[in-house]
Amino acid sequence: MKDNRTEAIQNYLGGVSDIVTNLPPDVISDIIQTIKDAHTEGRQVLICGNGGSAATASHFACDLQKGIGCLTARKFRAIAFTDSMPIVTAWANDTDYANIFAEQVATWANPGDVLIAISGSGNSPNVVEAVELANKLGVTTVGLSGMGGGKLGKIAQKSLVVPSDNMQQIEDVHVVLAHLMFSCLCQEIGTCE
Repeated sequence: MKDNRTEAIQNYLGGVSDIVTNLPPDVISDIIQTIKDAHTEGRQVLICGNGGSAATASHFACDLQKGIGCLTARKFRAIAFTDSMPIVTAWANDTDYANIFAEQVATWANPGDVLIAISGSGNSPNVVEAVELANKLGVTTVGLSGMGGGKLGKIAQKSLVVPSDNMQQIEDVHVVLAHLMFSCLCQEIGTCE
């Protein structure tokens, strides 16, 4: 049993390590620049995700708003659409679960803002609908997905597809990407503690 567990641990960690090592630096750099430009221009960064990706969206918004916000006089206008359960459940109950993020895009987004949409499969209807509306409204859309990208990989203006079909490893890598982008922004904007 112990040998099987050790092998499973090594295989899992090795898989995540291989994925992270082979991510495209140029795509990551472009997304970082997009987020940095939004901060410089006083634009909003809106973030959404479904399931485990909802937690990543909330975490990333916290890092940007508080973490970057304490480094500079210009506060980072970042919000996760996953953070108000009353709003999420009201839209889901009164219309359709697929509308929970698109309705918030309609409320908050302005042309030039950035929407970061996270979906492990790339096919979460609520995430896809939010990106479709954001594209129509002149919002810059960034998609973080896996499993070949799904619909999100095709419609997001800037797309990073984690090359894996393992949902847990995809979600792990999305958190690594969020922390990587945050760390780079910290270095470029100020000093992180």
